[in-house]
Amino acid sequence: MLPVSPATIWRWVREGKFPKPFKLGDAVTVWDAAEVEKFIASRSGAIQTVNGNREA
Repeated sequence: MLPVSPATIWRWVREGKFPKPFKLGDAVTVWDAAEVEKFIASRSGAIQTVNGNREA
């Protein structure tokens, strides 16, 4: 879903940049899909091209 490594996701969680997950069981960790979608939407609005113009 995201083009980054699991280590990056966990680092972002620790830094407060990515939504915190919650446990469904001992070996099951999940994220709230709506929170992840909000994160993606907020990041996609910040993407810029090389010349500084925002991409659609």
